Amino acid sequence: FQWSSPPEAIERFKTQEIWFPPPQFYEFCRLCHFSSLGELQKFSSARALEGCERWMPVMLSAADGSIQLLPGDELYPEDPDYTGEKKMVMSTDKKIEDLMKEGGIFHRIVIKNINNFAVYVNIQAKYKHINPLMMNCDNSDYNSRL
Repeated sequence: FQWSSPPEAIERFKTQEIWFPPPQFYEFCRLCHFSSLGELQKFSSARALEGCERWMPVMLSAADGSIQLLPGDELYPEDPDYTGEKKMVMSTDKKIEDLMKEGGIFHRIVIKNINNFAVYVNIQAKYKHINPLMMNCDNSDYNSRL
């Protein structure tokens, strides 16, 4: 076991020293906004009574990877599968780069392979939550539309 700050954990993930799944990558990117546990605790206490919402990512399989779509993303379905019973998976023959260039409203985790994730968010977070810092494990730049 090793204690790491969120930026250190992300860097270790990028260098393939450690691995964690996309939801944890997303949360580490959110935690990067806070420089101390006290700062995080202050934010959490102030935000605690605002409310929360249930999320279920929807997987979009692309020609060269996949995208986990989250609520607010322009490709997120109106009626997501909150129970997992429908096993909702969307697919396209387009490449991730094309999907990113065509898009404009993002709340997604791009997964090029098991060690290459990127978070793209340009929506307003609900209930005074804080959006993750947009992190990319490679040098792809889709920020031109953000």
